[in-house]
Amino acid sequence: MDRREFNAACATGAAALASAALGAPAWAASAQARTYARALLVDELGQPIKASRLVAQTNYVFHYPFEATPVFLLDLGKPAVPTRLQTKGREAYEWPGGVGPKRSVVAFSAICAHQLVYPTRELSFISFRKGPVANPQTPSKGNDLIHCCADHSQYDPARGAQVLGGPAEQPLCAVLLEHDARTDQLTATGTLGGELFDAFFKKYEMKLSLETGSSGRKAVAERSVVRELERFCRNPVRC
Repeated sequence: MDRREFNAACATGAAALASAALGAPAWAASAQARTYARALLVDELGQPIKASRLVAQTNYVFHYPFEATPVFLLDLGKPAVPTRLQTKGREAYEWPGGVGPKRSVVAFSAICAHQLVYPTRELSFISFRKGPVANPQTPSKGNDLIHCCADHSQYDPARGAQVLGGPAEQPLCAVLLEHDARTDQLTATGTLGGELFDAFFKKYEMKLSLETGSSGRKAVAERSVVRELERFCRNPVRC
């Protein structure tokens, strides 16, 4: 190890100790983009999803970067602009905005950043809502938001899933998409922002072992199937 490597290692260690001293969780220690295996988004017949054929403002779900971690795929029907955000640990990052012909296609982890609520085959308390959220106890902070009925956190998918209301302390982790303008196909390539995967697997270890066996933490590779939320989940809750 040369002097530069030694200094870099010391700096990394010091940052980790400082983070621990402040109580920052491990998943918020870095907001940098993380590269995972590339996964082409396909329909239930195995055909590549075309970005221009997504129905605007409709909830779609696929799994990435692990077999058990769900992701919302959305065509917002309007351009999603780059937005500067930060994690709970105050790590700043630049969300690049939407992709596709209208730069309106976005993807975010469907694991709520407060209590790790997520869509299952039986039930989903979190989803995208067209228009305002109609809940008298929790006034809507805007239109066309991702809303979690478990804690009433509200996220704006047009601005990197920025938190607009509720107890969540950071945006939903973004899933990075690559759009092929020639084929109109979409490929998931990584994540950006505060990941919650370690906390998710720890909290739901028993439940996931019953649902997915040992494959829950298996990395998604090559392809991931996209379904409408209503086809994936039997009971999407709308509070």
